[in-house]
Amino acid sequence: MTSSFLTCFLSMTTQRPIYRIFTMILFAGLFLLPIQIAAQPMDSIEIAQKLQGTYEKATNLVADFNQTTSIKFSGRVRQGSGSMIFLRPGQLRWDYIAPDHQVLISDGESISMYFEKNNQMIISNARDYLQSDVTYSFFAGTGDILKDFDIVEPDFKNVEGNSHLIKLVPKSTHPHVSSIHAWITDGTFLLEHLRIVDHFDTVTDLFFKNVQIDSNSYGGRKITKNLFSFTPPADTEIIKQY
Repeated sequence: MTSSFLTCFLSMTTQRPIYRIFTMILFAGLFLLPIQIAAQPMDSIEIAQKLQGTYEKATNLVADFNQTTSIKFSGRVRQGSGSMIFLRPGQLRWDYIAPDHQVLISDGESISMYFEKNNQMIISNARDYLQSDVTYSFFAGTGDILKDFDIVEPDFKNVEGNSHLIKLVPKSTHPHVSSIHAWITDGTFLLEHLRIVDHFDTVTDLFFKNVQIDSNSYGGRKITKNLFSFTPPADTEIIKQY
């Protein structure tokens, strides 16, 4: 479900963690309930259906995120944080503020990845990405959890008391995803924690907070089409991959 141009990014340097995120990520999580109340037992299929319905109804989704990626073979741990927005149709933006400034942005036609540390911006065609990336298709309501994944018994007990825990396994072999554990808030049916494991046992944990659905602003800016374009500094190296 990952576009072909993103596949090549896996071989790039670890100074570019945003590549790993957008080849592996399938969902994002949202901390919404401050009160820890044990979730009532529910059938996993019903939970997935309610989760799907929540995002199908949303026009946009805005949140802050924290990310930790643990690489098994090297023992390295990478961390990142920032904010994100998904907006129908076909628009998204991820702003990393740590470990360094990075921006991934798409207006639905092209997708641009800016790396301040490397003084580079890579521009590619967004169509294949938006059609195949499960993260986007999920938040945009164009994906289908029950069609794309088998829902199986989680590998461990849920210790996050206000949430449901389900495990998702791609029905078709995914080049970068072996399995996903998703913690879903009880009542609101939003993701609060996502754990993605790839075929090399690299584990990415994503946590989202300060979520807003159908928001009027993002980072203090009004949500308009201008939010989904980015002009880098004049001396930035532009790499086009069409």
